[in-house]
Amino acid sequence: MSHDHPHEHGHEGHGHGDPGHGHGGHGHAHSLTGLRHRLSHLLTPHSHETADKVDSALESSARGMRALWVSLAVLGLTALAQAVVVAASGSVALLGDTVHNAADALTAVPLGIAFVLGRRVATRRFTYGYGRAEDLAGLVIVLTIAASAAFAGWTAIDRLLDPRPVEHVPAVALAALAGFAGNEWVARYRIRVGRSIGSAALVADGLHARTDGFTSLAVLLGAGGSALGWQLADPVVGLAITAAIALVLRDAAREVFRRVMDAVDPALVDRAERALTEVAGVRGVGELRLRWIGHRLRAEVAVVVDGDVSVREAHRIAVDAEHALLHAVPRLTAALVHADPEPAPGEADPHLTLAHHTAA
Repeated sequence: MSHDHPHEHGHEGHGHGDPGHGHGGHGHAHSLTGLRHRLSHLLTPHSHETADKVDSALESSARGMRALWVSLAVLGLTALAQAVVVAASGSVALLGDTVHNAADALTAVPLGIAFVLGRRVATRRFTYGYGRAEDLAGLVIVLTIAASAAFAGWTAIDRLLDPRPVEHVPAVALAALAGFAGNEWVARYRIRVGRSIGSAALVADGLHARTDGFTSLAVLLGAGGSALGWQLADPVVGLAITAAIALVLRDAAREVFRRVMDAVDPALVDRAERALTEVAGVRGVGELRLRWIGHRLRAEVAVVVDGDVSVREAHRIAVDAEHALLHAVPRLTAALVHADPEPAPGEADPHLTLAHHTAA
């Protein structure tokens, strides 16, 4: 007995315990009241979590898109302001920082495409939908961070071999501060939204913005060193920042790699198991699997029920188990629950006929 209902409301979908929220309709006596209730239902966030902390799947995508557009605007303005100073000062270091900021703004493009694709419904070919596009975008972002690290390192080494004075130091310093402030704000915003909606790609993009903020600080420190007469300050600090970018690259790559490999936080598995054991009629929890598809979770689980109950009762237990999972696991949007009868003493395991397939 399996039960699989995809729930696109995640944990700010329908609160099943709310009065007047029936899946088959709201049941109001007056049409005006019913219309008002339906409008309120569409416009007001609902939750499977008591604190209403996690958005629904569609709202998560909308929040991700908003984060991309806002960060694109902020970084675009930052890069434009820096470009004006580059034209006036001729600073090669600031030019590199401007290129970094422009490149970081452009990483919104693959992520935006991924969020748009993620909204498409599943098809007979892509039966799980298009959420994996987010993970592919995360790989592109990791490659972009790697390219930024390589560019920063190459620029620093070039400056060590061919030191050059920095002109218009005050203007360069102000532009560097603007670059750091813009990137750090965008980084915090992307990381916060990414973690809130469960998007590893958006978190990686936030970490990428932070690396460009480090590059801006390198420009600032290098300009300060040049003002004091030490021409090697810029390339030395640049090498240090390259090392910092490499560390951020490691963290971003690890997060995206885990997502591509279907890794989940073990605490989520423990949480799901605890919720299942509390369901009336569940006598045990068998194989439990969770996987991310974009920023949405999907579960597959086998629960043990009394072998003497009817098919209808076993189905009811499976529905209750799915419902418990949707309440307990943040960002879970679908669950496949299989009910296994508890074997009687001496009864052979009915799954033995599948053993050779499992071994293969």
